[in-house]
Amino acid sequence: MFDPANLQFDRDGLIPCIAQDAASGEVLMMAWMNAQSVSRTLQTGRVTYWSRSRAALWVKGESSGHVQELVELRIDCDRDCLLALVNQTGPACHTNRRSCFYTSIREGSEQTIMQPVEGG
Repeated sequence: MFDPANLQFDRDGLIPCIAQDAASGEVLMMAWMNAQSVSRTLQTGRVTYWSRSRAALWVKGESSGHVQELVELRIDCDRDCLLALVNQTGPACHTNRRSCFYTSIREGSEQTIMQPVEGG
């Protein structure tokens, strides 16, 4: 059984986790995990993060229904960042966009490159 203690958490006991669509490769979001959320994600198959603002575990889609089903969890070479390959239901971003990375810097200014999902 995988032991999250083998990961390199920061001084607050957190590790960044990038969520990527397993089918398309699209980067969806970045959020934080702690040892408990890593374990819960692996046990349940539902991606669970640590909410710094609420200081509590946060199961993605728990209230919105926009869940992330874990396909595979990967560890980077330094063991200080995770990549969650997921099947995403609905938008990943709380702004109702498919991805949190919807703003681009082009020609020196910010441009919105992705609109909210209608009815999402």
